[in-house]
Amino acid sequence: MFDLSTTYLGFTLKHPLIAGASPLTADFDMARRLEDAGAAAIVLPSLFEEQIEADELGRAQHMDAHEEANAEATSYFPLADDFMIGPERYLEHIRRLRASVSVPVIGSLNGTSAEGWLRYAKLMQEAGASAIELNLYHIATDPMETGSAVDQRLLDVVRSVRGSVSIPVAVKLSAFFSSVANLAQRLDDAGADGIVVFNRFYQPDIDPESLTVLPQLHLSSSSELLLRLHWLAILSGRVKASLAATGGVHTAIDAVKAVMTGAHAVQMVAALLLHGPAHLTRVRDDLERWLIEHEYTSLAQARGSMCLLRSPDPEAFERGNYMKILQTWKAS
Repeated sequence: MFDLSTTYLGFTLKHPLIAGASPLTADFDMARRLEDAGAAAIVLPSLFEEQIEADELGRAQHMDAHEEANAEATSYFPLADDFMIGPERYLEHIRRLRASVSVPVIGSLNGTSAEGWLRYAKLMQEAGASAIELNLYHIATDPMETGSAVDQRLLDVVRSVRGSVSIPVAVKLSAFFSSVANLAQRLDDAGADGIVVFNRFYQPDIDPESLTVLPQLHLSSSSELLLRLHWLAILSGRVKASLAATGGVHTAIDAVKAVMTGAHAVQMVAALLLHGPAHLTRVRDDLERWLIEHEYTSLAQARGSMCLLRSPDPEAFERGNYMKILQTWKAS
């Protein structure tokens, strides 16, 4: 049988396809269907810093601060009842899922500050989580906050979590850092076991008639994978942490590209939301078929084969393609 196995966060997985964080993994029965469809691991939706604070304080203080500002301000944050799973139910979801599935169940924490909410990483471990994914979603809007300060806050969060749990910790990054490669190396030093590229910033629209912010969700397409491939290729072989791609993986060819540029694992979300759990089975079968047809002996043989360290001309990789595209474009 063809060897599709990979190692991610220290776990040996049968293949690299993981069910990423989504409403599907928040549902117990659907999560079990994802395992039945062959998901090599399951990442739960995020438990939010604001959600934990709201649950404990009745309402987070920094949300209350906006209540008198204007009529629309309170709509920026969801109410406690609007969250998919509350903190206690989240921990119970981990317990039930771990008792019912044989694949790793990865809990997710979403926040920005190194404060009390991080103790939930330990509670997730105690509930049975196989690993923790830190989704460090932060938009730096304060012009007085430097890039180095943003990086440092992220590193402080990782060190805090890493010091409180013994299970693996992955960090889900955005692409909007001044030096992703340097930050990845510092995350290595801070003890991160995995780096997930990249978080998708959901861009809100505005309604000019009602003067309100319109939160909108646009699912990814394969075109979004290109940014992930670029940075996977740069990071592969340069960090000790496992690498995972998320965002833009819809087909087996997408998965092949992610693996070739260095991914140990590939998270699928939008494709599963659109096509259901059975789509994961199809992608897994197509991935195996493609590798066999192209005479690979294993997934490991393909992994990292097109990373920057294996490029005979790194400078061409870094700038050559950019210049070639700009200089050779012609109108159709």
